[in-house]
Amino acid sequence: MMIKKGYESLFKNHPYFNNVYSWDKKSHKYRNLFSILKEVRRQRYDLIVNVQRYAATGFVTVFGKAKETAGFNKNPFSCFFTHKIKHQIGVKGVHEVDRNQKLIAHITDDKPMRPALYPSEEVFEKVSRYKSERYICVAPCSLWFTKQFPEDRWVEFLKLVPDDLKVYLLGGKDDIAICERIISNVPGKRIESLAGQLNLLESAALMRDAKMNYVCDSSPMHLASSQNAPTTAIFCSTVADFGFGPLSEDSAVVEENRSLKCRPCGLHGYKQCPKGHFNCAYFIDIKELTDRL
Repeated sequence: MMIKKGYESLFKNHPYFNNVYSWDKKSHKYRNLFSILKEVRRQRYDLIVNVQRYAATGFVTVFGKAKETAGFNKNPFSCFFTHKIKHQIGVKGVHEVDRNQKLIAHITDDKPMRPALYPSEEVFEKVSRYKSERYICVAPCSLWFTKQFPEDRWVEFLKLVPDDLKVYLLGGKDDIAICERIISNVPGKRIESLAGQLNLLESAALMRDAKMNYVCDSSPMHLASSQNAPTTAIFCSTVADFGFGPLSEDSAVVEENRSLKCRPCGLHGYKQCPKGHFNCAYFIDIKELTDRL
């Protein structure tokens, strides 16, 4: 597995990976890439599967000395792949796991699996102290403004959460301030911020046993899917039909129901609403969230 540096903890003690290559893209980006390529070439893999559509990973795929290669046709190096698969975004009912499965269909079958992560017993033990009572997890943030449910709307929802439920706010160090502001605006509720305190695998372990997990179109949604944890995913500027929605058996997508002509405004989020109103977030009915409690 080759990943961007910072996500190594996700694959600690993973039962199906012998090697995890961590690419530091912030310092000496291409020197580090060639270092990884050198290690990959030494392994002489039977097959390299590239699920990305970027030139850098395409370069590693082609020059990695594997017997076979597979990737999407949108990769700049795809003309050199042994197996080249058409990548289509926005096909209704087709998830990214379906698209990725096509890359290995020639050695398996056409049935995709739900993504899975494997927190160790040590990880579950670390978060066990948060599980002494019924709780929900809320991951209020996203890297992109237009993918993030607004703070005031989270406050509106949290005020309606029953008093017998504990609420844990999840996120990284950059999300601490937002989580603290949300808590300050919901007095009297049993809300605790764990932002910056748990790594991604620990967050997944906590989400697994939550009564419900409330997330945006962001990485916590996929963490919940990896544990088959109950999920309510809020989609603002993006749509689940892009193929990146929740995959848990108990999952639901909540979005505005007025059919805004400006939505979706793009495959990825923006730093601000292009129209200036952000109605795709403010037209969402909070009752759809509380109905999932």
